[in-house]
Amino acid sequence: MRPGKKISWKKRAEKVPKRLRQFAKGTARPALNRFLVRYSNVGDPVVFDNELFPWTQRFEESYEAIRQEVIGLSALQDRLPAFQDLSPYQQRITAGDRWKTAYLYGFGQRSETVSQLCPVTSRLLEEVPGLESACFSILSPGTHIVAHRGVYKGLINFHLGVIIPKQAEKCRMKIADDTIVWQPGQSVVFDDTNLHEVWNDTGEERVVLFVQFHRDFRAPARQLSKLFLALLRLTPYLRVPMRNGRVLDAELREVALQRGLLEPGS
Repeated sequence: MRPGKKISWKKRAEKVPKRLRQFAKGTARPALNRFLVRYSNVGDPVVFDNELFPWTQRFEESYEAIRQEVIGLSALQDRLPAFQDLSPYQQRITAGDRWKTAYLYGFGQRSETVSQLCPVTSRLLEEVPGLESACFSILSPGTHIVAHRGVYKGLINFHLGVIIPKQAEKCRMKIADDTIVWQPGQSVVFDDTNLHEVWNDTGEERVVLFVQFHRDFRAPARQLSKLFLALLRLTPYLRVPMRNGRVLDAELREVALQRGLLEPGS
């Protein structure tokens, strides 16, 4: 660059995605994760003790109401998007249209359609400290999600079993050396930066409420985590799902109105 030549903010933003992709593939991301967990206020287990997150109990207590809201969503089952329709970057781990999602909140924006159809779940989500995303994750019978890792240690995952096959032991997630078998009305909190893989080897559908929230850090990791997430939001990795989410939510709303699930003007 010639002395005195200025680079516009737009040009700088355009360079961020490539740099972050290089960061994600290299050795810097593990180094960042190691630094972050040194300042974690909740430790760094694979599976957390739910008592560290008191709000999880309220979801378990409201399980029946949440289940009824999911049953209500079955009227839109044929129009719910596959996970890769929302986030194309997940194609390598998804199983075509066999992994569907009903988003309530994600990528910094709320799904008004699903939130209106699921008011109890939506209100509970407002109580989650550091909420980043939330959806109903729907696995068709015989679905396999290949082994993969989450992006970074700044986010923690919560699952609430909502609709679980009768042969629960055949519907499971292996994460590191632990195997999680979902149970109706029971929740699990885990760190998805560990290698994990999912199977539904049953003839029934599996639905869990999936919530992603911010890990609590001490300084300076708190500030570094926020900076990394802010940079990530400038990349296609999150900008594309944000755009797709708005389009898919509008389409789902039209169908919900046509089928009488929502009132006009609601």
